Amino acid sequence: MDLQMSFPVSGVTTWVFLPPLVAFVVSFFASMGGVSGAFLLLPFQISYLHFVTPSVSATNFVYNIVAIPSGVYRYIREGRMAWHLAWLLALSTLPGIFLGYYLRVFYLPDPRSFRLFVACVLLYVGVRLALDAMTKAKNGRNNGLNGVPNINQMIGIPVNIRTISFSAKKTEYEFCGNSFPFATPKMLAMAFLVGIIGGAYGIGGGSIIAPFCVAFLGLPVYMIAGAALFGTFLTSIAGVLFYTFVPLKPGIPTSPDWLLGILFGLGGMVGMYCGARLQKYMPQKLIKMMLGLMLLFLAASYIKQFFGGSFSG
Repeated sequence: MDLQMSFPVSGVTTWVFLPPLVAFVVSFFASMGGVSGAFLLLPFQISYLHFVTPSVSATNFVYNIVAIPSGVYRYIREGRMAWHLAWLLALSTLPGIFLGYYLRVFYLPDPRSFRLFVACVLLYVGVRLALDAMTKAKNGRNNGLNGVPNINQMIGIPVNIRTISFSAKKTEYEFCGNSFPFATPKMLAMAFLVGIIGGAYGIGGGSIIAPFCVAFLGLPVYMIAGAALFGTFLTSIAGVLFYTFVPLKPGIPTSPDWLLGILFGLGGMVGMYCGARLQKYMPQKLIKMMLGLMLLFLAASYIKQFFGGSFSG
């Protein structure tokens, strides 16, 4: 039985089990931090599968659409979905998605240039995650828990999220007996900028929003993970529509490889459900440090290859 499979749209030929297997592993750990894992699948597709056209970004969006609902379902079931935050992220990121798409098609179609752009995004996310993981306790908030007890200390404490207030100026949630306020305009502005990067990169923006919420707004990972994934899901739908039906530059392929994206998504679907289910049992510091170091390694490799003047893979 031949397990090799060819994908005409992208030109990729690989083992049929490889995309879902890689997506499962990536999404299992990534979903615990409110990240879909698309930011790790993109360099895998570029370097290993040699998928380097703008269509790779659209294919990443397809992965998000297929994979994310299972993780979101798990967070909703556990009462850990901050709905106001989820809609804020989605609606603010959406306008930036189109601008990101425009940048990808007109200014980043060349594989070498796109690789440098990828490296910059990976570098930012990696540094953010690594620093957050290494930060020692300050004012009772540390390592992404931000004052929230671990699962062994949650007996008798409601772990569902409750909205205290929501307005144009301020939003506030209660989680595990703690209050977590943030400025609504600050969140909206950041989400818009994230949308621009996410639209060009094909990640939906969740991998940047999640660490931002933790590091700068003091929100716990346990609370924001579901909202970040939900926002990424909605903006990924818009991303696929833009890449498929709004061709801005003739001759450059932008439509997704649906078959490859769905194959990644099936593995991600299982991985995200398992990751969301087991998140509260895993040390947040360990997960963030692992992802941070991985991203820093990839970013350094891409920057070195760019300035070396060659693009292999």
